[in-house]
Amino acid sequence: MLLILNGPNLNRLGLREPGVYGSQTIEDLERQCEAWGAELGETVTFRQSNFEGQLLEWVQEAQEQGFTGIVINPGALTHYSYALRDAISGQPLPVVEVHISNVDAREAFRHVSVTAAVCRGKISGLGFFGYRLAMEYLTESGVGVGA
Repeated sequence: MLLILNGPNLNRLGLREPGVYGSQTIEDLERQCEAWGAELGETVTFRQSNFEGQLLEWVQEAQEQGFTGIVINPGALTHYSYALRDAISGQPLPVVEVHISNVDAREAFRHVSVTAAVCRGKISGLGFFGYRLAMEYLTESGVGVGA
């Protein structure tokens, strides 16, 4: 069972900077992740919040809720949230960080991720497909099974 978390402003997909993030909405992303989950034989729970504390609680509670892995797009929290970094680091589940845009090809402040170092990996710049790759890794590599 995979938990997919999306941080601040990702609820604005399709409206916010379509030249960077595309024209698909967060609802499109959720449907796509659910379809990919079904292909992979995984149950997927999809959540988004603009509030850092809510994301922290979801990360902290994930194992107790039966999840075996987390896919997270922290949005701008990627670049400065040591609280989110500590929440990821302080729980045992494997986490993969995902970004729709290529953050390393954007503004300099986006080149630093304080969360990536405590994740199993980071996927950036592949659009929605990055979520699929993260889900495949967590499902097929076995790192999320009985973690």
